[in-house]
Amino acid sequence: MSLVCAISNEVPEHPCVSPVSSQVFERRLIEKYIAENGTDPMNGQPLSEEQLVDIKVSHPIRPKAPSATSIPAILKSLQDEWDAVMLHSFTLRQQLQTTRQELSHALYQHDAACRVIARLTKEVTAAREALATLKPQAGLVAPQAIPTSQPTAAGAGGEPMEISEQVGMTPEIIQKLQDKATILTTERKKRGKTVPEELIRAEDLSKYRQVASHAGLHSASVPGILALDLCPSDTNKVLTGGADKNVVVFDKSDEQIVATLKGHTKKVTSVIYHPSQSVVFSASPDSTIRVWSVAGGNCVQVVRAHEGGVTGLSLHATGDYLLSSSEDQYWAFSDIQTGRVLTKVTDESAGCALTCAQFHPDGLIFGTGTADSQIKIWDLKERTNVANFPGHSGPVTSIAFSENGYYLATGAQDSSIKLWDLRKLKNFKTITLDNNYEVKSLVFDQSGTYLAVGGSDIRVYICKQWSEVLNFTNHTGLVTGVAFGENAQFLTSAGMDRSLKVYSL
Repeated sequence: MSLVCAISNEVPEHPCVSPVSSQVFERRLIEKYIAENGTDPMNGQPLSEEQLVDIKVSHPIRPKAPSATSIPAILKSLQDEWDAVMLHSFTLRQQLQTTRQELSHALYQHDAACRVIARLTKEVTAAREALATLKPQAGLVAPQAIPTSQPTAAGAGGEPMEISEQVGMTPEIIQKLQDKATILTTERKKRGKTVPEELIRAEDLSKYRQVASHAGLHSASVPGILALDLCPSDTNKVLTGGADKNVVVFDKSDEQIVATLKGHTKKVTSVIYHPSQSVVFSASPDSTIRVWSVAGGNCVQVVRAHEGGVTGLSLHATGDYLLSSSEDQYWAFSDIQTGRVLTKVTDESAGCALTCAQFHPDGLIFGTGTADSQIKIWDLKERTNVANFPGHSGPVTSIAFSENGYYLATGAQDSSIKLWDLRKLKNFKTITLDNNYEVKSLVFDQSGTYLAVGGSDIRVYICKQWSEVLNFTNHTGLVTGVAFGENAQFLTSAGMDRSLKVYSL
């Protein structure tokens, strides 16, 4: 039953009841009547707006007008409603078609823009690579012209095929090497067996933890840092070589990249920081050794000493000469100032690729590792093989001479580290590692007190006792390089997970 207003006799929109007459009114009408008369319209008794009581009902359905009660009127109403729906539907279809056309046009423009961006990116990359190649070549025009115009100096140009015992080891160079060795030996004797006071103690070293990790040095598209070295004069400067063909100089104190050096055409597997100059060296399977200026950010020299990939690199104590080993079975001794190869030698009886090379601290002898598990000791002045250390199985992956001049540490793909006494020419200690452990890097600290091993993880041993004092497993990939800071105040490592990590107290 519908409520009906006592005044208008229509269904009220906002019904209310008068407590005086108990009649239902439209609130709008009764309020107007009260404002004019102040009484109930039904019985004339006094009534105020406050006395009115609202009635809560569902939304009232107003009756149709009399004109809509006939069948023709209803049909007309339905026809009008249908026409309105059809018109609205037509309008929506038009809007949909317009929106589809706009979307198609926008997608086409986006696709065209993506193609243009890709083409421009490719052209920029090609231009950068061409520029990086042209810079070192421009700097090498003069040095490479010398050997070409002076064929009498056999091998002076570092031609890969020239192997001669008279390539350029002049008496002056040999005397220079001898004088430097004499000075170094004298200094070592003065130091004796005393350990530097600033050297970190073993109990403090065992408390080292990771204090920094940097993953943005090399490209993420070709992940992996393959080589690591520290600047001897400023150990905040870290040098890395990556699978992305780049050499990076990084300042760990400022956490800033100092220089990114581009020019190699294959991954960089060996790097060295010059001890006194703002110069770094790198080697790669692309058969070249490059000398870089850190300040200039460019390649100042390319040493082409080998036909095969360069597998090892070591800087002589004079800071003027480089030793390199290669898959072409030769080791080479080169002048870094001129880029000339002074001598290049192989052990013809072995006929096996060399996998690594390292100078003895005195610089008159050096060691090379081979793919058939041999360690060979060479006399630099005589250019002869003076000792062989068999015992490993599998290719030798790393060798390191201790600063005391007596110990040689070697690692190979047999999950072991062997320690050799150069005075007695024999193996006096073998450290057997976990099964399938891969040794990638060996390094003694500057005092010869600690030996760090990088590979499947990082381990530090104290020399003489050869007991493990530290073990880190922070890297998620193989560790390819480890290095001690001055007096072992910190340890750095780099690996195939593209990160450079620093450990300290």
